[in-house]
Amino acid sequence: MSNLLANWLGPEEWRAVALSLQVSFWAVAASLPPGLFIAYALARWRFPGKQLLNGLVHLPLILPPVVTGYILLLGLNPNAPLGRALAEIGIVFAFSWTGAALAAAVMAFPLMVRAIRLAIEAVDPKLEQAAATLGAAPVWVFLTVTLPMVLPGIVAGAILAFAKAMGEFGATITFVSNIPGQTRTIPSAIYAFLQVPGGENAAMKLVLVSVTVAMAALLLSEWVGRRVAARVGGRDA
Repeated sequence: MSNLLANWLGPEEWRAVALSLQVSFWAVAASLPPGLFIAYALARWRFPGKQLLNGLVHLPLILPPVVTGYILLLGLNPNAPLGRALAEIGIVFAFSWTGAALAAAVMAFPLMVRAIRLAIEAVDPKLEQAAATLGAAPVWVFLTVTLPMVLPGIVAGAILAFAKAMGEFGATITFVSNIPGQTRTIPSAIYAFLQVPGGENAAMKLVLVSVTVAMAALLLSEWVGRRVAARVGGRDA
């Protein structure tokens, strides 16, 4: 598959595809643990500021992506206190692929959290309570009772977040610019190709790749979710 794409796409288009895959993978990998924790907290716990946390989690869905990218740029650029402190320990986000991954993770985070939260809320709390009355610690209850039952939601959320990260444009280009080979993902490359005469062919190729990846992610999310649910329920898929 990679050889076929490499032959069909030019070097610059292929770099954009490869970088998008890298950015999306790390965006999902980095956001999945906190996403699972926050989804569980929103679904099961009562605490002051819960509605505020829920609003902050879903804020990237409401704000224009450019605004989200600008907020990241303000807080994490090398001249900002936080950005400067991170740079001193070797962590740089602004104008690098790691920043593109961060922007993609922030934009995809609400979709991931929502999918996992809905899956957790669908689990009967009485099952967890029954395990707790038998002496199981809360962590063990989560690992042995809750987690297997919400696994389809986790898988679906991760795949949807991956697809969203692949298509993120506004926050990414605002935060890390559009640097070929460093921050130029598929959407940024499409935008760049459409700004130059004769770039429509390359842009169309990347559009087809983007649509294919998005559709594949949706279909894979459905298929994996059903397979995992069938295994957890002891049924054949």
